[in-house]
Amino acid sequence: MSERRSAGLGLTMRTCIGLPPLAAVLFLAAPAGSLAQVATVTCASKPGDRQHCPADTSGGVAIAKSLGDSSCLLGKTWGYDDAGVWVADGCGGEFRLGQAAARDASAAAPAPPSPTTPLVPVETWGIFDPGKGFLVGKGGAGELSISAYALVRYVNQMPGERTFTDHLGNERTVDGRNDIWPHRVMVFFKGWLGNPRLVYTITLWTVLDTNQNAIFGNLGYQFSRKFSLYAGLNGNPGSRSLQGSHPYWLGHDRVMVDEFFRPFFNAGVWATGEPVPGLWYNAMLGNTNSILGVKSSQLDRTFTTGASVWWMPTTKEFGPRGAYGDWERHEKVATRFGVSTTFSPEQPFTNSSGGPDNTTLRLADSVNVFEPGALAPGVTVDRVDYRVLSFDAGVKYKGFFLQAEYYNRWLDNFQADGPLPVGQIHDTGFYVQAAFYPVPKKLEVYAATSQIFGDEAAGFANSSEYLAGANFYPTNSRNHRLNVQVIDVHHSPVSSAFGYYVGGQDGTTVSAAFSVFF
Repeated sequence: MSERRSAGLGLTMRTCIGLPPLAAVLFLAAPAGSLAQVATVTCASKPGDRQHCPADTSGGVAIAKSLGDSSCLLGKTWGYDDAGVWVADGCGGEFRLGQAAARDASAAAPAPPSPTTPLVPVETWGIFDPGKGFLVGKGGAGELSISAYALVRYVNQMPGERTFTDHLGNERTVDGRNDIWPHRVMVFFKGWLGNPRLVYTITLWTVLDTNQNAIFGNLGYQFSRKFSLYAGLNGNPGSRSLQGSHPYWLGHDRVMVDEFFRPFFNAGVWATGEPVPGLWYNAMLGNTNSILGVKSSQLDRTFTTGASVWWMPTTKEFGPRGAYGDWERHEKVATRFGVSTTFSPEQPFTNSSGGPDNTTLRLADSVNVFEPGALAPGVTVDRVDYRVLSFDAGVKYKGFFLQAEYYNRWLDNFQADGPLPVGQIHDTGFYVQAAFYPVPKKLEVYAATSQIFGDEAAGFANSSEYLAGANFYPTNSRNHRLNVQVIDVHHSPVSSAFGYYVGGQDGTTVSAAFSVFF
């Protein structure tokens, strides 16, 4: 222990020597000869576990030594409040505490603000969740961070021009793309107000391919890990990809079967929570299957409902945001099993030209269900009930990833301006996706297949795809990547500039994209 007097201040400066570099603690004490005590507390957690260790944190906390299997990141896997230190998800360590003597020495000075980090971080599992971002400001009134995601993409759908025949025998045109676009940009302003549990996100969202632009706010109150309540814009929870995993997919957009069956984005309220470690739920009540581009005056008085439950029994987690691919390289087998469903009474949102603005519901031959003559010549559907039920399972281990999802979709309760040949359409399908890292955290290769089985009794055929791709990560982060992908497409039922597919395509799609996320 060394000691020297600071001229002009009348203070004694003592430095603790011999401690590890991160644990070196420097105190200013008054009067001279009074030394602030240094104490430690050890706190540890297992992957998926969270622990809170009582301690006197009034003088501040610093991590002295990491003891766990996972990294300790302040605000993410460790932090402190006025009652003690908390750790989560495999973080463990020895923490240095500034004790009562340091507090008493500065009793005459105004007390510093209490730490405002929530007791335990709460995952939100939203489709529009920001990244960690950069802190702009933080004080007693709240916090503001900025986060963003940007994607530039090249897509070539071959052949460029061809025709196909729908299930009623009508010949239709396929117009393949060959272009480069700054495809998707999302900017997030996030934080809390007044209380760390009262959280907000303001999102600027654009997809230039579809000329869709939106600015919206999501608000929430995180009562605990068992129950949080939010309102704003979110994905209807009918498939696994709508439970917060974006942008951590193998490709930058969904595989064909997921794009065909999944619900879309909705305005409403939803609740999430983890009633027991590793078991999560998400339940939502909203206005319609797809709210983008819809005015409130167009809505009817019905609601869309959906829910998802997933269980991660072995590690109680499945990577950040429930990601696809094992960039983190799990040393213990991580597993996830889930079921998701959405029900939505749908209408066409007829535009001034007499056509439907609701383009989300496609038949298995890629024809919009609300298009005139979609199910019978000269007949237009005015109302239909949409239901989807999906089951998914996934596993990760040492850079290997395998996931499958099986879908059921029902279209029924049709209302039309004429007789229809069917009362219900029931389509099914599944995907299998697999990936591994030949070069850990640098190069990932993957393959997938989609199989869609149209309702044969209603006259629909099957569709399929086979794809292979690779991700290259130029930095030591999952958040920056170059993706290349080749897809062999057979009779695509999906038609959207948002993804990789055009309706009726029977050919090959090549894509390349680079994205950043922070």
